[in-house]
Amino acid sequence: MRIVLITQYFYPENFKSNDIAFELAKRGHEITVLCGIPNYPKGKYYKGYGILKKRIEKISGVKIYRVAQIPRGNNKILLSLNYLSYSFFASVWVFFMSIFKKYDRIFVHAPSPITQGLPAILMKKIQKIPLYFWVLDIWPDAMKSGGGVKNKRILNMVDCLVKYIYKHSDKILISSKRFSESILSKGDFASKIVYFPNWSLDFFFNENKHQSKLALPKGFIVLMAGNLGTAQDLKTVLKAALLLKNHKHIKWIFVGDGSMKGWGEQFSRDNELSETVYFYGKYPQNAMPWFYYQANVLLITLRSEFPHLKMVVPARLQSYMSAGKPIVGMIDGGTVDIIEEAKCGKCVPAGDAEGLSQLIFEMQNEPLEEMGKNARNYYKNHFTLEGCMNNLCEIMGI
Repeated sequence: MRIVLITQYFYPENFKSNDIAFELAKRGHEITVLCGIPNYPKGKYYKGYGILKKRIEKISGVKIYRVAQIPRGNNKILLSLNYLSYSFFASVWVFFMSIFKKYDRIFVHAPSPITQGLPAILMKKIQKIPLYFWVLDIWPDAMKSGGGVKNKRILNMVDCLVKYIYKHSDKILISSKRFSESILSKGDFASKIVYFPNWSLDFFFNENKHQSKLALPKGFIVLMAGNLGTAQDLKTVLKAALLLKNHKHIKWIFVGDGSMKGWGEQFSRDNELSETVYFYGKYPQNAMPWFYYQANVLLITLRSEFPHLKMVVPARLQSYMSAGKPIVGMIDGGTVDIIEEAKCGKCVPAGDAEGLSQLIFEMQNEPLEEMGKNARNYYKNHFTLEGCMNNLCEIMGI
């Protein structure tokens, strides 16, 4: 099959679109990717890439066309121009691609922005082929929560655009089952919706494959890995750590980077948490199995001031489950559904510092080994790369 993958983000940027393209190519499909010039997350073109550099590549059998786009920069105006410029120039490329070559399927990998769907619809109309749209963020809700957009006229315009894209998609793939609530509120799309979750690499520790040099402090280890930004509500997490300050054996370990990491380090110093709170910074993926292996529980959090955030399932959940460790959540909605279904941990509502501190204390007496095994089994049944790619091939009929 000749498949076009349309996404603003692709290798060397780190997104699930990479797995989709390279895995489908391994299975014998002819994959063409229409993406932007790599500039995520720092907002500058990657070294070696630019308007006149590496616009057309072939990597591991995948043909890559990189359309011109304004780098996302570090402010809302540049980000908006980044979104719009990709959609415009991708639509121009689509027009000429559609004239000179026949394709069989279109797949859209759609984290923000939703406008990535526009060039895909143009190709669908010209070539009269099926369009599969993978929803990874809910718009226009994401504009309110992530971008602070309050203008009702703009939000209504984008809402109409979202309905237009859903209407012209043959299948709407959702990464969280709860996304269906938002999508169905925009129209009768029930027959189009298919559950297609994120997957994870296998982070289960294997002594023969992984390094085991860095030892964590001894005690009951609560580990949180990944991005440490505003969405992860680090302020509330550290309030919980402060409530357990006198329980010196409970160790809070943060592995990763993000906009709130510096604040967290300063908070820890100001509140004399050096004996219980540790920030390890960012480590490569191949180091993570050893971190997970040493943890007693893995912590997942997400703010939920906006209703759509309750529908989101953070990708780190699948990574945690692959490690075979119990999960503690300060989170709502879709993530809680999976943890409860898998019987692999316990949760308190988002933003509940006191509840989190109490839960962490109580987890010391829970059947952690059983929860960890449940997490691992659920991962193997639902969230492996091979399993998800098999599912995608079935959905697309390829």
